[in-house]
Amino acid sequence: MPRSQFQKQLAMPLIAAAIFAAVLYLVVPVFAPLSLSAEQFQSLPDDQQRQQEMAQATFEWIGKLLKIALLLSLMFALERVVSHLIFVTLFRARKGKEAPSLVRDIFSLVAYILFTTLILKNYFPNLSLGALLSGSALVGVILGLALQDTLGNLFSGLSLHADKPFDVGDVISIGKWTGVVQSVTWRAVKIRTFTNHIVLASNALVAKELLEVCPRENQNARLVFFNAIYSDSPAKVIHVVREAVREAENVLREITPIVRIRDLGASSVDYEVKYWLENYARYNDTDALVRQRIWYAFRRAGLTFAYPTQRLYIERPPRDGKPASSSAVLQRLSAVDIFAPLSTEALEKLAGGVTRHVYAHGEAIIRAGEDGASMFVVNEGSVEVQIADNGRPRTVATLHEGDFFGEMALFTGEPRTANVVAAEETEVMEIGHAAMKQLFDSDPALAESLSHTIVERRTNLNAQAAIPVNAEDENDGLVFSIKRFFGLD
Repeated sequence: MPRSQFQKQLAMPLIAAAIFAAVLYLVVPVFAPLSLSAEQFQSLPDDQQRQQEMAQATFEWIGKLLKIALLLSLMFALERVVSHLIFVTLFRARKGKEAPSLVRDIFSLVAYILFTTLILKNYFPNLSLGALLSGSALVGVILGLALQDTLGNLFSGLSLHADKPFDVGDVISIGKWTGVVQSVTWRAVKIRTFTNHIVLASNALVAKELLEVCPRENQNARLVFFNAIYSDSPAKVIHVVREAVREAENVLREITPIVRIRDLGASSVDYEVKYWLENYARYNDTDALVRQRIWYAFRRAGLTFAYPTQRLYIERPPRDGKPASSSAVLQRLSAVDIFAPLSTEALEKLAGGVTRHVYAHGEAIIRAGEDGASMFVVNEGSVEVQIADNGRPRTVATLHEGDFFGEMALFTGEPRTANVVAAEETEVMEIGHAAMKQLFDSDPALAESLSHTIVERRTNLNAQAAIPVNAEDENDGLVFSIKRFFGLD
């Protein structure tokens, strides 16, 4: 409970107590002189004596009522202080959260009844609560019948609190409603659905219904279904989907997703992927993201979703409608500075070995430490180059259309030195080891020409970073590495 709300609740009974105390000790004594001594009372006529007795009794009743009202106001203030201390301060220190409102309401009700009974017995000792209760048995039966739904909700709420099948913040499903538990009161469970609507389910209904509970601190899993054609290798499908899903946002990193064959259908192999969520309340968004990642992974890996055999499926061409060896690819490669020594004929051969890949925003294209034998040219979109900084990724550069990365892995087979992640939906062109080897086999002198260009580029970059480099030694070492990696004499 916020401090300001508690202060407001405490201020009301304290103000009432101050008012009753002022009336009791400032206004009531004004009527005290109206009381008479025994001699004066005996000297009055009989009718005036009766009037005096009635006035005296009224004065005493007013005084008792004011004192009772004062004590009740102080009792309310004391109960709220004790309730806040026990169920907010101490409970939060031990459990990390406030106590359920139902427990606090029951504590307040019991405290009010107990203190009110003690106060009444103190000022009215002849009052028999037992006779009052026995005399109101008929009233109790009538009230019980009239309030049976309310009492049922109350006792069901007590049962839910004792059993604790769920807690505030958990995701539960009751009938057709699914949402996050907001609170549990003496009457109902308040649920906020994923369309941001509030649903109040009575405690009696919740106690009778079958509940699906996804605790907030539990490792809750989800299943997403997809399919592939029979000609696609199941081992490849499982590996591709598992790697695509495990890096999706809100997917638990500690548990590897499970991809398995669910069924062999009439026209498809049906799969399911099981993954665990960090925050289950966001499962709708995560399911959608997982399906998106599967689509992109299928496209990059050359896998195909199955279609009913009764339908005609025409494969969609690449987005620019041209094959990978088109003039657009040739033009893009000719703008890459490390390929400047290549002739037009050599560039055309290289363009024939280029493959295109499309990545979604946030997907990793290469990872630091991985082995590689290819480089990439950004054709559309942009990528971020990231390095680890105290266990967190830090972006050190952003590459746009026409930029390239991973060239050392292509020419020397060195492991990747950084992570490169798509900053948006990005298409990259991959140039592999086989395409470059074909050029080197036909013209071994290209190794030295390309090494000069690469060393010159790295020297300029190191000069900007104030890193001293011996260009001649660097060139000799690079030429040796290229020849060794490609098996050149």
